[in-house]
Amino acid sequence: MRTDYKLPFASLSIRNYRLFFIGQGVSLIGTWVQRVTMGWFVYRITNSHFLLGLVSFLSMIPTVFISPFAGAFADRWNRHHTLVFTQTAYMIQAGLLALATLTEYINPGRLWPILCLSLLMGCIEAVDAPIRQTFVKDLVNKRSLLPDAIASNSAMFNGARLVGPAIGGALIIVFSEGVCFAINSVTYLAVIVSLLFMKIDYPPRQAKNEPVLTKILEGWKYSWKNVPIRFLIFNLSFYTLFGLSYATLLPIFARDVLKGDSSTQGVLMSCVGIGALAGALFLGSRKTIKGLLQLLIYAGIIGSLSLMALSLSTNVYLSMGLMLFTGFGMTTQMIATNTIIQSVVDEKMHGRVMSVYTMGFGSFSPFGNLFIGMLSGSLGTLLAVRVGLPAAQASSLGAQIALGLCASACLIWSLLSLRKIPLLVRDIFRMLISNKNTEIYRPTPTLDLSVSER
Repeated sequence: MRTDYKLPFASLSIRNYRLFFIGQGVSLIGTWVQRVTMGWFVYRITNSHFLLGLVSFLSMIPTVFISPFAGAFADRWNRHHTLVFTQTAYMIQAGLLALATLTEYINPGRLWPILCLSLLMGCIEAVDAPIRQTFVKDLVNKRSLLPDAIASNSAMFNGARLVGPAIGGALIIVFSEGVCFAINSVTYLAVIVSLLFMKIDYPPRQAKNEPVLTKILEGWKYSWKNVPIRFLIFNLSFYTLFGLSYATLLPIFARDVLKGDSSTQGVLMSCVGIGALAGALFLGSRKTIKGLLQLLIYAGIIGSLSLMALSLSTNVYLSMGLMLFTGFGMTTQMIATNTIIQSVVDEKMHGRVMSVYTMGFGSFSPFGNLFIGMLSGSLGTLLAVRVGLPAAQASSLGAQIALGLCASACLIWSLLSLRKIPLLVRDIFRMLISNKNTEIYRPTPTLDLSVSER
């Protein structure tokens, strides 16, 4: 009888995590409404592949410079209070974006406000992300439930991705982009209220005079020295650079390749959400991390192949089906990466390593978005000037070729990674033994659900 699977969402038996799950779930629906709206809005008023990539770049580049410092303090700050501050800042940023859009202050002749507000959002995200990653551990007071909490957190995130883009695509047609941004601003109240209702008692922290740069360097050295963490962060960074950047091109695929509108983009993103939710539920049913590394690499292969096929598709329904596999593959890989790292890392290095993890994702994501936007635009221009294709056809074909090249790079990377599995599995188990956390790897007969609520 298999003992490495269980009923998912056992972590919801904990009051604090349950509050966070509900509040964050509502807020994330608004976040996904804004994400689908932002891409469509920028492409509608600019028709520029480059500006699509630039807006994404600005919303993520602050992570490179800020997240390491936030991660260094993640083990010292009151993470509960910090998240209240960052979620409030998100609400204000979205409100300003809505106001500037509704009043048409942002227009084709005045684009700097949307660039500045995207940069501001990136600064908030750079502080929020490493704190929020570590905060999940604060909400679950039993380490054996940590994989379940990470998976259910991702299920909540991707459940919102299923609903939010579809709502956003419809609201753009019925109302306007400004209304979508305003709705996102209001939904932040849900997570702020849920945070205020939580009761978390942090143990007294002893004041340390250790320099911040020393703490950051320790996190980097620890991550580099331990081969599984090093591989997982490199793998995530590679897929972030060449794989996850596909989302930047979705407005182009929706309008120019598939001949649709904002609702087409919303449906494609919702299909990604369905696949991602399936991956999160599957991982949430796992009781241990045994076999998770192999699953991570195979999921990357699935995601890469589906993106390669998407680059060739001109049929909406086929593209929707391919988006299901893209969501499953890419999200399964990300959840598995997060779960393994948080399971094997030394407790005292947790915040610093998660800042390296966040930076690996956050630093390559903006460059990936900018790169694929520039590559797509350059290929479109080349096809129009040198080959003589009509501008619209050259634009769509440039996006298809760019996506195909990036997906091919991801596939080659994953195939080369297969031979590393035996050595990585050995080192993962060694780290678990060192941290006295082997229960998260070896299947146990039962899972104790009698977790006292905080």
